[in-house]
Amino acid sequence: MLPKRQNESSTTEQHSFDEARWVINVRKSLDAELEEHDLEEVTICIFTVPKALMCSHRDSYTPHRVSIGPYHCLKPELHEMERYKLMIARKFRNQSKSFRFHDLVEKLQSMEIKIRACYHKYIGFNDETLLWIMAVDSSFLIEFLKIYSFRKVETLINRVGHNEILRDIMMIENQIPFFVLRKTLEFQLESTESADGLLVSVLTGLCRDLSPLVIKFDDDEILKAHFHDYNHILDFLYQMIVPRIEEEQEAEEEEEEENRAGDNGGNRAVRFLQEFKLQLNRVLASRPADLILRLPLRIISNLPGFIALKFSADYLFTRQENEATTTTAGQESSSASIPNIEKPPLVEELTIPSVSDLHKAGVRFKPTTNGNISTVAFDSDSGQFHLPVINLDINTETVLRNLVAYEASNTSGPLVFTRYTELVNGIIDSEEDVRLLREQGVLVSRLKSDQEAAEMWNGMSKSVRLTRVGFLDKTIEDVNRYYTGRWKVKIGRFVEVYLYGSWQIFAFFAAALLLILLSLQVLSLVFSSLRLLRLRTG
Repeated sequence: MLPKRQNESSTTEQHSFDEARWVINVRKSLDAELEEHDLEEVTICIFTVPKALMCSHRDSYTPHRVSIGPYHCLKPELHEMERYKLMIARKFRNQSKSFRFHDLVEKLQSMEIKIRACYHKYIGFNDETLLWIMAVDSSFLIEFLKIYSFRKVETLINRVGHNEILRDIMMIENQIPFFVLRKTLEFQLESTESADGLLVSVLTGLCRDLSPLVIKFDDDEILKAHFHDYNHILDFLYQMIVPRIEEEQEAEEEEEEENRAGDNGGNRAVRFLQEFKLQLNRVLASRPADLILRLPLRIISNLPGFIALKFSADYLFTRQENEATTTTAGQESSSASIPNIEKPPLVEELTIPSVSDLHKAGVRFKPTTNGNISTVAFDSDSGQFHLPVINLDINTETVLRNLVAYEASNTSGPLVFTRYTELVNGIIDSEEDVRLLREQGVLVSRLKSDQEAAEMWNGMSKSVRLTRVGFLDKTIEDVNRYYTGRWKVKIGRFVEVYLYGSWQIFAFFAAALLLILLSLQVLSLVFSSLRLLRLRTG
């Protein structure tokens, strides 16, 4: 019984020790927050990957070469890179005679609570360890990324795998706060203006190299003015690709409401014509009028041989009208109940014809020069599909997946970039689609083959949730309406539905016709035999 009592006493002492340490940490945290930081202005910006995405493609979210920040620090599989990371950080230190890591850690100490507040997952490191991680990793990052500013490539980095390090740097769990990078570079250069200038040069060069879309950057001064809006490197790339889409949508919605209000106030003639047309449709849709107008057609269409003609007429002339009526009714019901942005789309609404099918229907793809997702649009008059130029290389898939994961974790609103990847995934089904996009200048591929590019995009279909994005949904709707309205598509669908889809009926009629022909041939042989017999007997 004595060992049991000893175990109980040791457990009690351990609990009391943990409680005392917990009280000390909480008191220290609250006191530091009240004295030095307004944490209400600090938002969580460095997340862990959602499980739904991590299960689909773990390699795209787990660093293989280097750890940045506390999430993957001290993992055994990343120890090989720690020596090189320290060598590069030491080189960063040697560029300034007054730079000492101990001094940098002391500078960052006042930001320790703010740094912890940026991470979604609990950080188990103590204060000193976390600050040294920030000092070493920020120094390594800045020195590594200087190759995009001075246009030189370090031999050391090439040996350990330049592209693998780039992929690791762009992973959502491998980020450190942007203000830590600024503080580190400012501490070395002893000037905020010089630090911001170098950061702009470094980040724009990095994004040009890694961005899945060809980006047109703003003026450097504009980027410097918005430095406080960027959370980390991945967020910088995200905001370059998806800049303030929600604000633009709200402005467009307000403008549409104003236009509707103006139309309702001053266009009485148009409203009179609309009312007259509505009353005329009601009269024509009444039962007596329907009987008078449709009776001859029904009698003729039910005659043998006119059934296929009836099917074709119904398909070719009423399908588009029904689709327009359904779309209008859906828009009226959605606007009367809940805004579209709050209702997730149906799975059917995510479908769009492939590039090959659209090209056969007369659609031409035009690259946009801005490189922004907001430039995605479809011109129904000319049949031109405007898309930003897509840049594919060995790093693109990892960057795409981490941008999708960051957007899913960072926003509760519409997933703009995710919806864009669904759009591109919808139009790219095969290597033929990739080839057509390359030939029309929308896609620049540095992969081994078009088949590899198609497989990469087809693997991007995994999403956290369905979402509506106004201008992208309108583009999909316009493309589908244009495609289904083409005569080539209508005739092809008619043949597919009523000819290929009714092969059993045609097989039956063919068998019946063959049986009739055989019967006629047998009867002909019988009659000819009887005739010969009569001639002989006569």
